[in-house]
Amino acid sequence: MLKAANEAISDTSPLPDEVRLILRDFIEYLRAECGLSPNTCEAYRRDLRDFLSTLAQPTVANPARLATGDIENFLRYSKAQGHSVATIARQLAAVRVFCRYMVLRNICRQDVSESILTLKKWNRLPTILSLRQIRLLLDAPDSQQDTYWLRDRALLVLLYATGIRASEAAGLETANISFKLGVVRVLGKGQKERIIPIAGQALASVQEYLVQQRGELVNGYDPPQLLLSRTGKPLSRQDVFRIVRKYVSRSSLGKSVSPHTLRHSFATVLLSNGADLRSVQEMLGHADIATTQVYTHVDAARLRAIHKKFHPRG
Repeated sequence: MLKAANEAISDTSPLPDEVRLILRDFIEYLRAECGLSPNTCEAYRRDLRDFLSTLAQPTVANPARLATGDIENFLRYSKAQGHSVATIARQLAAVRVFCRYMVLRNICRQDVSESILTLKKWNRLPTILSLRQIRLLLDAPDSQQDTYWLRDRALLVLLYATGIRASEAAGLETANISFKLGVVRVLGKGQKERIIPIAGQALASVQEYLVQQRGELVNGYDPPQLLLSRTGKPLSRQDVFRIVRKYVSRSSLGKSVSPHTLRHSFATVLLSNGADLRSVQEMLGHADIATTQVYTHVDAARLRAIHKKFHPRG
């Protein structure tokens, strides 16, 4: 089965027109009816093209022939490729939704993904930064080395102070920051809005960027987004990752640190200092509190490490 998947993957022939139309309509369904973000829709599209490319040609030509074994074969292939549990879980989620959609459209009689067990996404704890590492990172932008250091510092501070996602930081509008109330209004996944408090020190960094540098970046027109590139256009999600990687490298924090690491660190520091789980869930924009609960395990792991290091019987 795995050999067949490898052979199918190497086949670069395009999908049949009928299947391409089904896939296109499915992505539009995710966007318009399910309210998924463009980034999620694009990830699902890539995952489904990968999945469809592992199928035998008769099944690709006729999706009604899809079987549970085809999905299991794809998951085994993905694991053999070295993909993480989180990636495989997302791939399975994409296939599940696609299977349900095909039943909804009467393309398939039954959902062949029903019998496949959901993967446990959190089989390992998320990476977080210590307070010392956070300070190193936030202090990394330098007026002598970096032309846009005020913007970069404002970005890093926002990510850590609010726990927002990279895409949310890129799309954050200046009007959605209330300096008077000390809050940020964020439009998250599924176009859901949430309000996140932000500390005065973080607001001061954002204010400094607004006053001293953002006007220099405006080039011909003034977009509503807070963070702009050197051409005056809003930063993209990829720009946010690139900027974070730049200062992570300068601070020697390790290759695994990303914007999401700052989100993990934000949640963990709140819980370790007494914040209740529901409040943290609200600030992170998690639909399911089980997703937020992983941070309680992170803090427990930290406490065990401290105990082992300092207790004489540790």
